[in-house]
Amino acid sequence: MLKEMIAASLAEHCSLSSQQIAELLEFPPNEQLGDVAFPCFALSKLMKQSPAQIAGQLATSLPSNSLWTTSAAGPYLNFKFNRAAVIGQFVKNGGAQIPEIGKGKRVIIDMSSPNIAKPFGIGHLRSTMIGNALYNLLGKAGYETVNVNHLGDWGTQFGKMITAYLHWGGPADKAEDPIKAYLELYVRFHEEAKLRPELETEAREWFVKLETGDPEARRYWSMFIEDSLAAFNKLYDRLGVAFDHYLGESFYNDKMDAVVDQLSQLGLLEESDGALVVRLDEEGLPPCIIKKSDGSSIYATRDLATAIYRHDQMQGEELLYVVGAEQSLHFRQLFLVLNRMGFDWAKSCKHIPFGLMLMDGQKMSTRRGKVVFLEDVLDEAASHALRIIEEKNPTLSGKNEVAEAVGVGAVIFGDLLHSRLHEVNFSLEDVVNFEGETGPYVQYTYARTQSLLRKAASGNSGEQVQSEAADYLHTEGDYSWQLVKSLMRYPDVLVQAAQRYEPSVVARYLIELAQTFNRFYHHEKIITGNTAEQSAKLALVRLTAECVEDGLHMLGVKALKEM
Repeated sequence: MLKEMIAASLAEHCSLSSQQIAELLEFPPNEQLGDVAFPCFALSKLMKQSPAQIAGQLATSLPSNSLWTTSAAGPYLNFKFNRAAVIGQFVKNGGAQIPEIGKGKRVIIDMSSPNIAKPFGIGHLRSTMIGNALYNLLGKAGYETVNVNHLGDWGTQFGKMITAYLHWGGPADKAEDPIKAYLELYVRFHEEAKLRPELETEAREWFVKLETGDPEARRYWSMFIEDSLAAFNKLYDRLGVAFDHYLGESFYNDKMDAVVDQLSQLGLLEESDGALVVRLDEEGLPPCIIKKSDGSSIYATRDLATAIYRHDQMQGEELLYVVGAEQSLHFRQLFLVLNRMGFDWAKSCKHIPFGLMLMDGQKMSTRRGKVVFLEDVLDEAASHALRIIEEKNPTLSGKNEVAEAVGVGAVIFGDLLHSRLHEVNFSLEDVVNFEGETGPYVQYTYARTQSLLRKAASGNSGEQVQSEAADYLHTEGDYSWQLVKSLMRYPDVLVQAAQRYEPSVVARYLIELAQTFNRFYHHEKIITGNTAEQSAKLALVRLTAECVEDGLHMLGVKALKEM
């Protein structure tokens, strides 16, 4: 709100647009300098003056305003807010407004995408929850968001799974937990194949049958998919994640030949050691393999068909791929080939990479069976949360439901608190903690706001703010002002998180907001009995609650009224 007003005022006195100015505005680290600062470096070349000269001129030329005063400090133009006026306007307006930066744009988000007949490990959490947060953030910013679960439901591993299932598996063995049974079969196949190479031959034969539509092979394949989706959907329900589309790799089987034909017609294909490739020498990258020497297609071919389908049929104006950083080369090749094919929209395809999630510093491996199941982690997190709740609030009603929300929320928040590109060394004890920089700490802060609002007298809960209310907030000290300043930052936080595809920006902000609110809570008497004063303070409590609840929702974490 205020940043937009400042930007509009500045735009009348310099050669930058209000949008450009808004993006340059900063919050100074030392608030003695001001509450918002405009660095004048960008104007220096345009105006042929030093940044300090420009700051001084703007300080004198901007008209006076009831909401702020201006001053120059070196190359910065600083804005100092009139606290009473700003607090009054902020509270009466019901908080800060969120700009719709993506209005009218349709974005397709590729996220989660686990492999069929393989476990949903803790490592899959990152793509799922980063993708879900981006789905929420971009939707909040005005985009029309569509998320797709690109299931790994095709490949030679299904020949191995059918072979293993026929040799060592059976309905009785998978009744209780089919995914864990399938993992055991997959691991056993690789162990046995070292001693019996004929198993690899049998597996290849079964995959050929699957490719040619053999009914028996298709039946086993369909069983693996059905069992896996049932298990995955239970986890998605616990995580609060839903998908607009489940379109696995097999969906694009009949769309790849057209891509190969188009590449051939454009003269982009070359033969290399019997394989068909698109050379990317000019970009300094290895060739993108389209068909292997045995004539089979690989991931690049399928992903080209997928991108074309998402643009042409799903009408995606931006295509996002929330996939691990280890796939960065693949996506660079993919987008370059799309560009070579003449698709201008290739520039709107973006890989959203993220670092590995580690347990005890180790990456998980399905082939060796060293997998930490996400279901087990969520169960343990909920149990850990329940033990804490029973210790701190034994009379709480619905303890099991609250513990589930706290435990699952702690795991999600603990992931998203880290910068997307950083590796995460996961520790259950660290994330399921009601103190420190954790999800439960933010959830508890929200529950505290709800407790205050319940205690408020009827008709005096901050819903109606009297005209003199801002005076109480202004004169009561610095804590209410710090809380208002923190709340005013929320729209900028959301925009920054959406533009950078970085949910950790929101998570970090929620920690800071919770800390600021708790200082306000501990130093201010909120339920005072004075109608105007209590109304004003409770208005800040209510606005904090709304902000925390919305921020947690952006991350996929439940806000709890009681804990």
